[in-house]
Amino acid sequence: MGHARSAGFGGVLLQLALRLVMPLTDLPIAIFTFTVTVVGVTLCVGLTPLFLLGVPLFWLVAMLARGMAQFERKRMRLFLDIEIPKPLTRPRGIRAALRHGPTWRAIAYDVVRFPLAVLTFGVSVVGWGGSLALVSMPWWLHQVPSRRADLWALTISDQSSAWLTALGGLAIGCVAIGLTIGLTSAEGALARAMLGVTARELSQRVDELKGSRARVVDAAEAERRRIERDLHDGAQQRLVALAMNLGRARARYDDDPEAARRLLDEAHDDAKHALVELRDLARGLHPAVLTDRGLDAALSGLAGRSPVPVTLDVSVEPRCSPTTEAIAYFVVSEALANVAKHAGAHRVDIVARRSDGQLHISVTDDGVGGAESHEGGGLAGLADRVGGVDGTLDIQSPVGGPTVVTVELPCASS
Repeated sequence: MGHARSAGFGGVLLQLALRLVMPLTDLPIAIFTFTVTVVGVTLCVGLTPLFLLGVPLFWLVAMLARGMAQFERKRMRLFLDIEIPKPLTRPRGIRAALRHGPTWRAIAYDVVRFPLAVLTFGVSVVGWGGSLALVSMPWWLHQVPSRRADLWALTISDQSSAWLTALGGLAIGCVAIGLTIGLTSAEGALARAMLGVTARELSQRVDELKGSRARVVDAAEAERRRIERDLHDGAQQRLVALAMNLGRARARYDDDPEAARRLLDEAHDDAKHALVELRDLARGLHPAVLTDRGLDAALSGLAGRSPVPVTLDVSVEPRCSPTTEAIAYFVVSEALANVAKHAGAHRVDIVARRSDGQLHISVTDDGVGGAESHEGGGLAGLADRVGGVDGTLDIQSPVGGPTVVTVELPCASS
């Protein structure tokens, strides 16, 4: 996918210049990534029989490979003006990394790309260098005291031969440019194939989204019924009682003012209770502070109401979209509710950060652990909410703790 710089003659020239400069970056980057990957994988294989020491080392190698793959996507976007999408999933833990296809493709890319990068660098540098040497021959011949230049079997001793050589240099330069464009295009195709998203992964993701959105629709319908029930059993009953007390007070006002006053007091209490119930219901739907003051203030409110002490660290400027903020709020709210009910924790740490267009949130408690997501449970509902906007939810909760709930959400600005 091209960017704005591809439009117009100036954009085309800039794109061509960047493409011709790209081979100069190929060799040093390829040597570094190839060396790190091969040495890392070799150490993993060699150390695995020794108390499985290679397994945690693989986690480090996998992280480096994913980081280098992300750098390569940015390099392709800069030099070739192509957009390579990031993997749809990110592995959590060593076991997930061992089964993560994009991680293995990133590792393989560092190995497979090496000979192509060396070839691109060699062809480009030799082609450009030779072309420049031949094109500058008339000038060099004029500068050499002997007025003679020996190029392998070719001897140039006059300006006419030098100018013919310069024309040959131009031809070689054109061929070198064509080869550079072809080889860099091959690099881009290789990067797109190995670092992009496969058709199978897209199909799986579509199936997951269909399932999660169907569950979100079911959850929304269940939520609607709950709200209807809460209104019927709570605020509606209060308002009915309020209307009846007001009616009775009006009927007795002339004959029995004292009884009318008592009925008005009851009606006043009913009105206050109805307001409290409506306010609680509205807060459960979407807290006003989230809209007015943002995620930091809303999470501070949750932390203040939590029975377990909470440490909060939030940095999410500029603000994300309202949808993202709402999902983040309810994720933290549900996580704190679970901690209060089941974890037996003494402390909760919440960290929220915005970086690289993503909102990252982690909720960590020092409780007993063992939290699991099961169908129909609160954590499963959170996973559906998060998945509905192409986010990810991960729960690490070994028995004995700690429990870490990690969420990543796309963070389009509001």
